[in-house]
Amino acid sequence: MHQFKGKQYPCCTSLTMGVIGGKWKTVILFYLIGGKLRYNELRKKMGTVTERTLSLQLQQLQEDGVIQREVFYSKPPLKVEYSLTEFGKTLIPILEAIAQWGDYALENHSAEENTQ
Repeated sequence: MHQFKGKQYPCCTSLTMGVIGGKWKTVILFYLIGGKLRYNELRKKMGTVTERTLSLQLQQLQEDGVIQREVFYSKPPLKVEYSLTEFGKTLIPILEAIAQWGDYALENHSAEENTQ
Protein backbone atom coordinates (compact mmCIF):
# COMPACT_ATOMS: atom_id res chain seq x y z
CA MET A 1 0.00 0.00 0.00
CA HIS A 2 1.10 3.53 -0.74
CA GLN A 3 0.05 6.51 1.33
CA PHE A 4 -0.23 10.02 -0.12
CA LYS A 5 -1.75 13.03 1.63
CA GLY A 6 -3.47 10.76 4.16
CA LYS A 7 -5.03 8.45 1.56
CA GLN A 8 -4.14 4.82 0.87
CA TYR A 9 -3.51 3.54 -2.66
CA PRO A 10 -2.82 -0.09 -3.69
CA CYS A 11 -0.29 0.92 -6.37
CA CYS A 12 1.41 3.94 -7.92
CA THR A 13 -1.01 3.96 -10.86
CA SER A 14 -3.99 4.26 -8.53
CA LEU A 15 -2.25 7.11 -6.71
CA THR A 16 -1.77 8.97 -10.00
CA MET A 17 -5.38 8.41 -10.99
CA GLY A 18 -6.50 9.45 -7.52
CA VAL A 19 -4.82 12.81 -8.02
CA ILE A 20 -5.68 13.50 -11.68
CA GLY A 21 -8.56 11.07 -12.36
CA GLY A 22 -12.16 11.92 -13.01
CA LYS A 23 -13.92 13.85 -15.71
CA TRP A 24 -12.67 17.37 -14.90
CA LYS A 25 -9.31 17.29 -13.09
CA THR A 26 -7.24 16.61 -16.19
CA VAL A 27 -9.18 19.30 -18.07
CA ILE A 28 -8.43 21.86 -15.35
CA LEU A 29 -4.76 20.88 -15.29
CA PHE A 30 -4.50 20.92 -19.08
CA TYR A 31 -5.80 24.51 -19.24
CA LEU A 32 -3.46 25.58 -16.44
CA ILE A 33 -0.43 24.43 -18.44
CA GLY A 34 -0.74 27.73 -20.31
CA GLY A 35 -0.48 29.77 -17.11
CA LYS A 36 -2.63 31.33 -14.42
CA LEU A 37 -6.38 31.46 -14.91
CA ARG A 38 -9.19 33.00 -12.92
CA TYR A 39 -12.15 30.88 -11.83
CA ASN A 40 -14.47 32.37 -14.47
CA GLU A 41 -11.88 31.90 -17.21
CA LEU A 42 -11.64 28.21 -16.34
CA ARG A 43 -15.42 27.89 -16.20
CA LYS A 44 -15.81 29.44 -19.68
CA LYS A 45 -13.20 27.11 -21.16
CA MET A 46 -14.86 24.05 -19.64
CA GLY A 47 -18.38 24.78 -20.82
CA THR A 48 -20.64 22.19 -19.22
CA VAL A 49 -18.98 21.92 -15.80
CA THR A 50 -21.17 23.10 -12.91
CA GLU A 51 -19.92 25.69 -10.45
CA ARG A 52 -20.10 23.20 -7.60
CA THR A 53 -18.13 20.56 -9.48
CA LEU A 54 -15.47 23.02 -10.58
CA SER A 55 -15.10 24.36 -7.04
CA LEU A 56 -14.79 20.84 -5.58
CA GLN A 57 -12.26 19.73 -8.20
CA LEU A 58 -10.16 22.86 -7.68
CA GLN A 59 -10.24 22.29 -3.93
CA GLN A 60 -9.14 18.65 -4.29
CA LEU A 61 -6.30 19.58 -6.65
CA GLN A 62 -5.20 22.27 -4.22
CA GLU A 63 -5.31 19.84 -1.26
CA ASP A 64 -3.13 17.42 -3.23
CA GLY A 65 -0.60 20.20 -3.83
CA VAL A 66 -0.99 20.18 -7.60
CA ILE A 67 -2.44 23.67 -8.01
CA GLN A 68 -2.25 26.84 -5.98
CA ARG A 69 -4.94 29.41 -5.35
CA GLU A 70 -3.81 33.01 -5.07
CA VAL A 71 -6.20 35.64 -3.74
CA PHE A 72 -5.68 39.32 -4.54
CA TYR A 73 -7.27 41.71 -2.06
CA SER A 74 -5.80 44.95 -3.43
CA LYS A 75 -8.92 46.28 -5.11
CA PRO A 76 -12.52 45.15 -5.41
CA PRO A 77 -13.78 42.91 -6.81
CA LEU A 78 -11.79 40.15 -5.16
CA LYS A 79 -9.55 38.38 -7.67
CA VAL A 80 -8.57 34.71 -7.42
CA GLU A 81 -6.12 32.99 -9.76
CA TYR A 82 -5.24 29.32 -10.08
CA SER A 83 -1.93 27.97 -11.34
CA LEU A 84 0.14 24.82 -11.32
CA THR A 85 2.54 24.38 -8.42
CA GLU A 86 6.08 23.15 -9.10
CA PHE A 87 4.80 19.70 -8.11
CA GLY A 88 1.85 20.14 -10.50
CA LYS A 89 4.18 21.07 -13.35
CA THR A 90 5.68 17.56 -13.13
CA LEU A 91 2.33 16.35 -14.53
CA ILE A 92 2.72 18.33 -17.78
CA PRO A 93 4.31 15.45 -19.76
CA ILE A 94 1.55 13.10 -18.57
CA LEU A 95 -1.20 15.58 -19.48
CA GLU A 96 0.35 16.21 -22.90
CA ALA A 97 0.57 12.43 -23.51
CA ILE A 98 -3.11 12.04 -22.56
CA ALA A 99 -4.03 14.86 -24.96
CA GLN A 100 -1.96 13.31 -27.77
CA TRP A 101 -3.64 9.95 -27.24
CA GLY A 102 -7.04 11.68 -27.40
CA ASP A 103 -6.07 13.26 -30.73
CA TYR A 104 -4.90 9.87 -32.01
CA ALA A 105 -8.16 8.19 -30.91
CA LEU A 106 -10.26 10.88 -32.62
CA GLU A 107 -8.31 10.69 -35.85
CA ASN A 108 -8.00 6.93 -36.07
CA HIS A 109 -10.80 5.26 -34.15
CA SER A 110 -13.75 7.60 -33.64
CA ALA A 111 -15.68 6.29 -36.66
CA GLU A 112 -15.27 2.61 -35.78
CA GLU A 113 -18.23 0.75 -34.41
CA ASN A 114 -17.98 -1.27 -31.26
CA THR A 115 -17.94 -4.83 -32.58
CA GLN A 116 -17.71 -6.56 -29.22
